[in-house]
Amino acid sequence: MSIFVTKLVRILAICSSKQNPEQALKIKTNLNSSTTSFRMQLSALVIGMALMGIKFIAWWFTNSNAILSDALESIINVIAGAFALFSLLFAARPRDRNHPYGHGKIEFLSAGFEGILIILAGVAIIGKAIYNLYFPQPLEGLGLGLVLTAIAGGINFGLGWIMEAQGKKTNSVLMVASGKHLMSDGWSSLGLIIGLALVFFTGIAQFDNILALIFGCVIIYTGLGLVRAFIAGILDEADYALVKDIVQNLERHRSSNWIDIHNLRVIKYGSLLHIDCHMTLPWYFNLQQAHQEVDILEKYGNEIHSNEIEFFVHLDPCLPDSCGICLKEDCPVRQHAFENRVNWTFENVMENQKHTV
Repeated sequence: MSIFVTKLVRILAICSSKQNPEQALKIKTNLNSSTTSFRMQLSALVIGMALMGIKFIAWWFTNSNAILSDALESIINVIAGAFALFSLLFAARPRDRNHPYGHGKIEFLSAGFEGILIILAGVAIIGKAIYNLYFPQPLEGLGLGLVLTAIAGGINFGLGWIMEAQGKKTNSVLMVASGKHLMSDGWSSLGLIIGLALVFFTGIAQFDNILALIFGCVIIYTGLGLVRAFIAGILDEADYALVKDIVQNLERHRSSNWIDIHNLRVIKYGSLLHIDCHMTLPWYFNLQQAHQEVDILEKYGNEIHSNEIEFFVHLDPCLPDSCGICLKEDCPVRQHAFENRVNWTFENVMENQKHTV
């Protein structure tokens, strides 16, 4: 199965590309690192289709609106999963003239698409629940419905947990969004089981419609979160947690030649991180020495993060005021004594100015 999926990914990637053979070869090379994510998303799609069938069977036997709401959301899972497969494939394509930063932004589009579908499903669920509050329908076979719902919810939660972990490992917005969605399905199933148990033991059928209303609101909230992530990604909103992690790692591996790093900005292109920053170096460094420092910076950046990092570094020469914070002990032109080490933090690295004592 693993070999089959790997070959399938590569064949689909070549077929989806209108590039020349050399660029097609680059696609296959890039996909080596994304095969695991693709295989996981494909498995989620197949499992999602099976779970959707189970949930509709449970609804057929019980006539429960709450179970129907869960089944309708499974349709969203399948549609979103299919689009996510395409998005992973498209995002893995190499950069070209029309997309100089790659194709990774489509992951945000996929998350937004999934969020909109979830919101529509939530609205439909609320509408049907309100209708049945005034025109109730009898429930039956709740025992079988509880069992099937518990099985589907457990599988969804476990698969979602694995996908979210994979998404965080590869910095994939799409995988994290899919994982969170499936985990929320698991929690919804737990609430659904509790609600149906209340109906089963109390005989009050309206608990089912009230529960469906609650699920509809929760589903809409989940969808709004994904749409929010889509908007943030498209508008390149700063990811403070990610930036803080990058700054901490740079501080940990900083060289004495790096007097400061400032005006740092991070843009996400799927799993690729594009980092712009200014680096202050000794003013007497020649071009070759300065280039070596940039290479070292990029090397450290890509070693400490699982995803690929592209640096675009603007080099600044040091000024006499820089001597007070300069860690370079063998500086031949030092004009002032060293006074204090400035630790790099999220605040001072993000500012667009050189560091001072």
